[in-house]
Amino acid sequence: MMKKIRYSEIIEWALFCASVLAVLVFIVWPVAAVLRESIIVDGTFSIQLLARVVPANSRLFVNSLFSAGAATLLAVLVALPVALYERYSRFRFKKLVSPLLLITMISPPFVSSLAYIVLFGKRGLVTYGLLGLKLDPYGWQGVVLMQALGEISFAALVLIAALRVMDFRLLQASRDLGASVNSTIGRVVLPLLIPGIGAAGFLCLIKSLADFGTPMVIGGNFSTLATEAYMAVIAKGDLGSSAVLSIMLFVPAAIALFVYRKTGGRSTQPGIGSAGFPVSETPLELRGWLGGMCFAITILFALVMLAQFITIVLAALTVYNGSGYEFTGEYFRALSLDRWLCVLRSVWYAVVAGICASVIGVYLAYYIERRNICCKSALSFAVSLPYIIPGTLFGIGYVLAFNKAPLDITGTTFIVIVNCIFRSLTVGEQTGAAALINVSRDLENAALDLGASRLRVLVDIVAPLLKNAVAVSFVNTFTATMMSVGAIIFIISPASKVATVELFDLLNSGNYNDAAVLAVILTLITIVVNIAGLKFLGSKG
Repeated sequence: MMKKIRYSEIIEWALFCASVLAVLVFIVWPVAAVLRESIIVDGTFSIQLLARVVPANSRLFVNSLFSAGAATLLAVLVALPVALYERYSRFRFKKLVSPLLLITMISPPFVSSLAYIVLFGKRGLVTYGLLGLKLDPYGWQGVVLMQALGEISFAALVLIAALRVMDFRLLQASRDLGASVNSTIGRVVLPLLIPGIGAAGFLCLIKSLADFGTPMVIGGNFSTLATEAYMAVIAKGDLGSSAVLSIMLFVPAAIALFVYRKTGGRSTQPGIGSAGFPVSETPLELRGWLGGMCFAITILFALVMLAQFITIVLAALTVYNGSGYEFTGEYFRALSLDRWLCVLRSVWYAVVAGICASVIGVYLAYYIERRNICCKSALSFAVSLPYIIPGTLFGIGYVLAFNKAPLDITGTTFIVIVNCIFRSLTVGEQTGAAALINVSRDLENAALDLGASRLRVLVDIVAPLLKNAVAVSFVNTFTATMMSVGAIIFIISPASKVATVELFDLLNSGNYNDAAVLAVILTLITIVVNIAGLKFLGSKG
């Protein structure tokens, strides 16, 4: 007898197929368009473009690797003692470390560069105002320092998360066998932390490689591939060269991903995340020279970040009158209607992207993790692709893929929102996958045995259990979209301009006070949304 097909099954598979089709169209196709543009000239296969662009930009390739590698190394070296201090110190100050890291994580792009210019520029508050010096702050040193400063908080949070799931019994055994605290950290904690260090380093490297704003704002004569890719599109309209430059950026990112997965990315070392045992307890307490070093670095980092935020606020609220600085509100009052519209537009895009990316990402995570579907490894890779590739490549891919039939959406609001959604889809999928670990399969099997359809199981059983995952993904996606500039700067039109792009334009034109005002507004909005998200999660927990 032929099995009767339920309408719910048709609806379920229609939704799944629509989600997969969206991934293919808005993730795979743009990436393929970049690859095609670099090797197809006038409709035929050719390597002439590669042969022309790659050698001519070999120096920029070296610059990109150098600045990204140095910034990553510096960020991890600072983040490691900060993470150790937050986890193993007994001082009360440690309670402020995590909030500080979270706040600095949600600051707008280029804030570090803006503070750097205001403090140490040719007319800087410190160099010129206090010391009377006229120094040139631009160059590779500023790029490396600012890129590292922008990634330290992220790297520290990754390492703190790894430390918190480390089985405390191994640490206790080391101490019971007579090892000192410093010896336990060196011989037990750090080896177990290698996968976390690898993850933090890999993600910082990817973000630094794709950063074109920092070299453009404070790089001076020091340029990188990401900057040149941006200029090739914006200043020259040369999409082919920009595509090749983006691929040159992708090559080291892909190699870093391969090395990461072959070494620490899939580590299964014992002692991490042992289920059934407390993970918040620890027998370690930082003391001696190691404790002093971690404390000093953490305090220094906190002071630098505090100085950065104070500088931005002062730049937004003070004016130089010839003899000194005085408080004023003229920069806020001078905000034009267009800039307020940019802010509102950013909020609108972030809300829509947060909802869509969270729901679709968690939905796909369920199929990848729980359903026996074909090619789920390929689907998982496709979903994670936007997080791996540089933002410049993803943005240029949208320009190439959607500027003609059958999907000509270039210059519309829709293309910006779609880009934000699928750029952050990885966050929703990974959050959903992590949450599904704590959802028993027995609940689903019991419902199926009682005659419920898979769609009903998904809607009535799985979805309510994943509400927190959706909320976490929404907050992260909202923050990322509010602060995004790398991918969307290539596809916005004057009618769809967002606040971060306006901030970038203000910095490039030297309007630092106006840029500081926008930075303050964006930061306050994002902090409010993050606090609301934490309150929501707390009420659900």
